[in-house]
Amino acid sequence: MKADFKKNTDGLVPAIIQDARTKNVLMLGYMNEEALQKTQESGKVTFYSRTKERLWTKGEESGNFLHVVSIKNDCDNDTLLIYVNPVGPTCHTGSDTCWNEENTSSFGFFSELENTIAQRRKAAKGDASYVASLFEKGINKIAQKVGEEAVETVIEAMDDKDDLFLYESADLLFHYLILLQAKGFTLKDIESELMKRKK
Repeated sequence: MKADFKKNTDGLVPAIIQDARTKNVLMLGYMNEEALQKTQESGKVTFYSRTKERLWTKGEESGNFLHVVSIKNDCDNDTLLIYVNPVGPTCHTGSDTCWNEENTSSFGFFSELENTIAQRRKAAKGDASYVASLFEKGINKIAQKVGEEAVETVIEAMDDKDDLFLYESADLLFHYLILLQAKGFTLKDIESELMKRKK
């Protein structure tokens, strides 16, 4: 891994620190050539502190190390992107990130859909939505719908009509997200369970 440390007069390049699993940006620091070399050798992110004017390994006092997964250089060779597995909060304030955000997984549109389902559930009694009506009917009805959609998905999987298979798959996933919430769980719980099984 090489970076153009001569591009800036101070001999430093910015290093963006990103969680390898959640993909959240945790912090931004600066490295000189020696800091990058130490990072690569130790496997723990080491910066050059402009205020202390020395190398410092993130977590050397708190124990909240940033374990390196991979390092990438940008197209101009003057910015590093470092994927890490963090130990504890990253920010000195105790926050997960230096932007005071939680470092939790996001599943894109599926997370939005989970939020919508949760909102509809809260407004169930005064809401005429389909989701609200399912929650009002209870867990047995929701589980039954998941079963029905699963059967329909299997049937379409054995046919040659991909559009119908995708349609039924979407129905199955949608109803499964409702069932998860009815049982008090979210996709993050499923992610955690699957991660336990990783070998």
